[in-house]
Amino acid sequence: MDEIKPSSGYISNDNFYEERKDLAAAFRWAERSDLHEAVANHFSLAVNSDGTEFLMNPNMWHFSRIKASDLLLLNTNDKSVLSKENPPDATAWGLHGAIHKMCPHARCIMHVHSIYATTLASLEDCILPPINQVASMFFGRQVVDKKYGGLAFEEEGERCANLLSDPKKHTFIMGNHGILIFGQNVAETFNRLYYFERAAKVYINALQSGKKISILNDEIAEKTAQELDDEEHPLPAGTAFLREIKLIWIMKALTTTNDYLVSY
Repeated sequence: MDEIKPSSGYISNDNFYEERKDLAAAFRWAERSDLHEAVANHFSLAVNSDGTEFLMNPNMWHFSRIKASDLLLLNTNDKSVLSKENPPDATAWGLHGAIHKMCPHARCIMHVHSIYATTLASLEDCILPPINQVASMFFGRQVVDKKYGGLAFEEEGERCANLLSDPKKHTFIMGNHGILIFGQNVAETFNRLYYFERAAKVYINALQSGKKISILNDEIAEKTAQELDDEEHPLPAGTAFLREIKLIWIMKALTTTNDYLVSY
């Protein structure tokens, strides 16, 4: 395998090989699952202990073509990157940088404007209720922000970060905006993102039926959420899903030329 040659010169680095592969795989599958929006939206992954250094997608790149070597390595304390060649999206740097810095438990952050999650975020009551097993994953684990303040530059990013101090509440419903989910790693975070969109789709479809919706009681919803969060049974959440995603891309690479998510 060729040596990593990051597209960004912001921080000289030859490490984070596995982290880059994981994040690139998540971008590819997000596009395949229609979670992306044109060339907007952002994923990031902290690579140091305090969260001040993180990988993030280049500005205005389509998710479907992002490779591991394309990911920018940024520092929350180095605002000068915004004026350098190939800068990150300023709102992404403001939002993700603030959360990584102020909430070190948010190791991986994924923000999208996916259709059903954004539809939910556009409702007056935008909490996802536990109407089935998948929706129960998010019971008591959601934060709703009803004070949308415009594009997430630094000040707005810090306001949002202040709402995410509880590590348990990993799902941030950004009213009139979209969804942001964090986790300990790419596998956990993407798993949550993928399932939140599916759960939101089921809920929106249920609302459209016009019939009375059956909601699980709090005790069963919390029990289900804890069972689905169980890191010992059988693997940490999302581990197998991300593994399979990467294997699918490897198989695809065997039949194409220079089309692999870890190409450099």
